[in-house]
Amino acid sequence: MNPRVFQWFKPAPHAPRLPPEVVARLYPQYRWRIFEAAFMAYAMFYMVRNNFAPVAKEIGAALQYDKAMIGDILAGTAIAYGIGKFVMGYFADRSDARKYVAVGMLLTAALNFIFAATANYWGHLLLWTLNGFVQGMGYGPCTRGLSHWYSARERGTVFGVWNVSHNIGGGIAGVLAAGCAHRWGWQSAFYVPGIITTLGAVYLFWRMRDTPQAEGLPPVEEYKNDWPPDEKEAHEHELSFREMFLKYILPNRMLWVLAIANMFVYIARYSMLDWGPTYLKEVKGASLTQGGFSTTVIEFAGAAGMLSMGWLSDKLGGRRARVSVIAMIPLLLAFVAIRITPASMLWLDMVLFAVIGFFVYVPVMFSGVMSLDLTSKKAVGTAAGFVGFFGYVGRVIQGKGLGWLSHHHGWDAALLSIVICTVIAMVLLGLLWNVRPRG
Repeated sequence: MNPRVFQWFKPAPHAPRLPPEVVARLYPQYRWRIFEAAFMAYAMFYMVRNNFAPVAKEIGAALQYDKAMIGDILAGTAIAYGIGKFVMGYFADRSDARKYVAVGMLLTAALNFIFAATANYWGHLLLWTLNGFVQGMGYGPCTRGLSHWYSARERGTVFGVWNVSHNIGGGIAGVLAAGCAHRWGWQSAFYVPGIITTLGAVYLFWRMRDTPQAEGLPPVEEYKNDWPPDEKEAHEHELSFREMFLKYILPNRMLWVLAIANMFVYIARYSMLDWGPTYLKEVKGASLTQGGFSTTVIEFAGAAGMLSMGWLSDKLGGRRARVSVIAMIPLLLAFVAIRITPASMLWLDMVLFAVIGFFVYVPVMFSGVMSLDLTSKKAVGTAAGFVGFFGYVGRVIQGKGLGWLSHHHGWDAALLSIVICTVIAMVLLGLLWNVRPRG
């Protein structure tokens, strides 16, 4: 790549400090502006990632793809997203968030356009896998922006509200893709979201900003008088590759524990999202509509859980692991209860799905926040990508493993495996019980 391209992406330089009265007026405006842009960005990234599954059946019927072929496309994008979140998260830490997030959205929109214009299986497999990798450009710049504009004591609440964006984006993606495919054919499920996110990239380039210092404002720690306990003097130091990996990532034992825990958390997270509708239809006699409604229940309950538990973690001094472990107790009980509820009481299963959604998204959300707590805001994209990679390994294991277990040994065995994975996640997160923000 041309070195000039790297130069263009470099973090925005610091501007001369503005007068105190101007700082007092502008800082709250910019904080809202960054949050708004990060929220809109992550919601829109989901619109051009979660639009394949809702129309997979129609694509398969039109192009004679069997279930194995569709499954390979889904697995390819999941693996690529896990890798992309780590690799592209590293580059996000070393880039201007404004430019990085806008370019990432343009690239994923372009891949959606090309995917819609393609009618070849290997082309679709390559394009959607590449889209998964490019999607890794979404999380890093959003968390970079939030971590530079909101202080340590605000992280739980702010990240809790921000994480709702993926529930909203994921929900819109399904409805939008299905509606477009119904009216104009499966290709429109990629063309229409692609157009929306192309306009979104322009909006983000106009609205997003990098750091407070680039706007002539003081760092958020000074503005909020909320200094990182371990890094008061060096919290604005940009990290080299060696510093990032050899100081903050690879030797960080607690980050490794979090990453491995996240793998098991993601098995619990996606178990009912990916297999819940099928389980309800095969075991509890649910209809197609009722099975699909279970996904909506999980997503909406998850949004409520992240909002409330994020606030609670701030009140407990930033002890995200502690809140996560506590949240996984009712989650574990709900997984156990689903195995024994009568088939005639489908409403009770929906209540349990709501409990699962409410609590499972708590450790999911905190995996990213704890990545920041355990490292530095200058390494948040890389750390979150590292932890997220393990999460998506868990998703791939879950997708293949639960399908195999339910087919060969029945749903009781599949549900038992989810319970075991949830317990393992609880034990690992329990090792981080007293972790608090360090930077």
